Amino acid sequence: MRLGLMTVPAAFFAVFFGYPVVAIVGRGLREGGQWQLGRIGQVLSDPDILQVVWFTLWQAAASTALTLALALPGAYVFARFDFPGKRVLRAVVTVPFVLPTVVVGSAFLALAGRGGVLDEWFGVRLDTSVWAILLAHVFFNYAVVVRTVGGLWSQLDPRQEEAARVLGAGRLTAWRRVTLPALAPSVAAAALIVFLFTFTSFGVIQVLGGPRYATLEVEIYRQTATLLDLPTAAVLTLVQFAAVAALLAVHAWSLRKRESALSLVPAEHTARRPAGAGQWVLLCSVLGVILVLTVVPLLVLVQRAFGGPDGYGFTFFRALAAQSDSATFVVAPVEAVGNSLAYAAVATVIALVVGGSAAAALTLPDPRRRPGGRAFGLARLVRGFDALLMLPLGTSAVTVGFGFLVALDEPPLDLRSTWILVPLAQALVGVPFVIRTMLPVLRAVDVRLREAAAVLGASPLRAWREVDFPLVRRALVVAAGFAFTVSLGEFGATVFIARPDTPTLPVAVARMLGRAGESYYGQAMALSTILMLVCAGVLLALERVRIDRQGEL
Repeated sequence: MRLGLMTVPAAFFAVFFGYPVVAIVGRGLREGGQWQLGRIGQVLSDPDILQVVWFTLWQAAASTALTLALALPGAYVFARFDFPGKRVLRAVVTVPFVLPTVVVGSAFLALAGRGGVLDEWFGVRLDTSVWAILLAHVFFNYAVVVRTVGGLWSQLDPRQEEAARVLGAGRLTAWRRVTLPALAPSVAAAALIVFLFTFTSFGVIQVLGGPRYATLEVEIYRQTATLLDLPTAAVLTLVQFAAVAALLAVHAWSLRKRESALSLVPAEHTARRPAGAGQWVLLCSVLGVILVLTVVPLLVLVQRAFGGPDGYGFTFFRALAAQSDSATFVVAPVEAVGNSLAYAAVATVIALVVGGSAAAALTLPDPRRRPGGRAFGLARLVRGFDALLMLPLGTSAVTVGFGFLVALDEPPLDLRSTWILVPLAQALVGVPFVIRTMLPVLRAVDVRLREAAAVLGASPLRAWREVDFPLVRRALVVAAGFAFTVSLGEFGATVFIARPDTPTLPVAVARMLGRAGESYYGQAMALSTILMLVCAGVLLALERVRIDRQGEL
C-alpha cells in the first residue's frame, strides 16, 4: 500500500521537476551528443562567478544569524506569554513569509529606497547597501523561527526547568542545561530552513540588489534570460543543487533528532501573563521589533498604494482597470488578480492530492528493520523519498521554469501553450508545505484505531474515511491555506511561463517595477497591497483552525 501511495507524488516529481531540470542541464552541457564536463571547471574558475558564490554564501549566513538573533526572543514570547491580540499578531508576523519575494522587495524599496519614507524623512537610503537585503530576509523569515521553535517551546513542560532551579541551578544555568538541549534540534532546523530560503533568494535580490549584488539564483536568471548562456546557467544550477541537497540532508538528520522523547504538555497550559518588570520589558521589546521589521514595511506599502499624485485616494487602484497602451501589459493589470486566484486554486488541489498521498505514505507503520533486509531497504527508500519531496524548495525556480519551456513542448507533454503549466509550477512549491503540515497530525493518529476498523471489516479506503479524515481535516484545511498562499506568491518559475495575456500578480508587480514613472510604481504598490490583503485574510482564517501541535516546517 505504501508503494501505491508513493506512485502519484513520485510520478509528479519525476515528470514536472526531475525531467525539466535534467533537460535544461543537458541542453547546457551536451554538445554534439557529448557531455562537455570541462565547462564546469571553466565556469567555476571565473572570478565573477566565484564572487557570486561567495556573496550567496555569506549573505545567507548573515541573514540566518540576524534572523535567529531577532526572532528567538519572539519565539519565547509567543510560546510562554499570554497577551491580548496574540492570535492576530501571530498571523501578522506570518504574512511576510507567504508574500511573494518581489512584494517583500517592493515593501522595503518603499521604506528604504530612493524616495522612500526613510529617504524623505531622514535622508537615509539602504537600497544601495547590503543591509536592505539582510533586513528584508529577516522580514521574510521571522515567522519561520517563531513558528518552528515557538511551536515546540510552547509545549515543553516548564516544570523540568523549575525542578532544576529548586535543586540550586540559576535561571541561566537551568535554561542552558534543560531547555536549550530540548530546543537545539528545533533551532537547528529553523536555521537550516532560513539559510535555505536566503541561499536561493531571487525576488528580494532582484528588487533590492541592483547591479552590485547577485545570488546564484539571480545569476542563473541573468545567464538564462539575458545572456542566453545555457552552459554557465547549467553549471550554476548543479552547484546550487548540490548545496541544497547537502542542506536538506542535514535538515533530515535534525528532524530525526527532534523525534527523541520529550515531555510535552498542551500549549495552553504553559502560556501565562507577563509577571514582573523584566518580562514586560521583553514583551515590549519583541513587540517593538515586530512593529519596526514587520508592520512598518507593510504599512508603508499600503501608504504608497493609496498616495496618488493628488493626495490619498484610489487613483492607482482605478488605473489597474485601464487598458495599458504600452508593451508591459496586453490586458488590464487588474486581470492579474483573477488569474492568480484561479491558478492558485488549481495548484492547491494538485498540491493536496500529491502532498496528501506522500504524507500518507510517509506515516504508514514501518516494518521491522533488519540491516540488509528488505524492510530495512524500504525504510531507507522512504527516507530518501521524504528528502526528494523537499528539493523544490531549494532548487532554482528559474531553472524549473525555463526547463518547463524547454522540456514540455513535445507530445505527449506539449504543455507550453496551455494554462495548466502555471499551476503545475506553483504546485511544486506548495507540495512540501502540505506534507510538512500533514505529517505531524498523521503521525499522531493511533494506529490501533485503523487496526480496529480493519478487524471490523472496513477496507483501507473506508478506514481512512471513517478514522483518519475526521482527525486530520483541520490539518487539511491549514495545508490547503498554506499551499494557496505560497502558490499565489510563486515568482521564479512563473516569470518564465506566465503568458503575456494571463499574468499573475507577482509577475505583474515585477513588470511594473521595471518601468519608469510614478504611475507604474503606484500600480505596483496597489497590486502588492491586494496580494498582501489576500494572504493576510487567509492566514487570519487559518489561525481560527490552528493546530496546536509541533509542526515540522
